[in-house]
Amino acid sequence: MKFSIEIFQDEDGVFIANCPSIPGCVSQGDMESEALSNIKKAIKECLAVRKELGLPLKVEVKQVEVEV
Repeated sequence: MKFSIEIFQDEDGVFIANCPSIPGCVSQGDMESEALSNIKKAIKECLAVRKELGLPLKVEVKQVEVEV
């Protein structure tokens, strides 16, 4: 399965990785490559737990336009 992720660097310099289509699936790393590796592991673990609980594996993520 393929998932979109978000990666950003926080104010402390840590890279945060988030998988928007799996609620609560977040990881981090000192380097971007570490955060990417960690989010892949987190996605696998989250999918296993969601499957065990009978939850949908992912939720729908949409984009909306907001005027700023």
